[in-house]
Amino acid sequence: MASSSAGITAGLTAAALVTVGALGYQAAARVPDELSRAHAHAAPSPGASKAPRDRNHPAALPTGSGKGERVVYSLDDDRVWLVEAGGTVRRTFTVEPGGIDPEPGTYAVTSRSNAITGSDGVPVEHVVRFAVNRDVVIGFSAAVDESARSAPSTATGGIREKRADGDAMWGFATIGQQVVVVP
Repeated sequence: MASSSAGITAGLTAAALVTVGALGYQAAARVPDELSRAHAHAAPSPGASKAPRDRNHPAALPTGSGKGERVVYSLDDDRVWLVEAGGTVRRTFTVEPGGIDPEPGTYAVTSRSNAITGSDGVPVEHVVRFAVNRDVVIGFSAAVDESARSAPSTATGGIREKRADGDAMWGFATIGQQVVVVP
């Protein structure tokens, strides 16, 4: 009985990974050309500063980040905004990006996990997945032990938040929630 349960679990896990990959591929296929080209040329050089786009208002919502209720993630600023339907920012916070960034574009939350062990071996909670890039699933999460750090060589898609920010993301970004990634 235990081996059939393991087989069922493995089958369900494989089906979930295929589904997330397919949804990520579909989302990536809908990225406008100008956003794809902008990201391809926007990679900072080694040692480049990640200064906010608006030095007078570093937490200001980026222009051109969409309309309606959404999560906005800025690759250049390492910052997230939780935006309500009317355009009001409910919360903004900084994050630590993983080794693999999502491409700029508009995505939707495809899956969530309350608590798992990240691909880097760090226990995380409130995982909100929304993209796939180079076969790596990308999502927001908070390390249960905020002092835990990934190995620098680990290519993960985990965008790490502080636990309080992860709680806010978990309550806001349910399945299907729009996530806009800007350069």
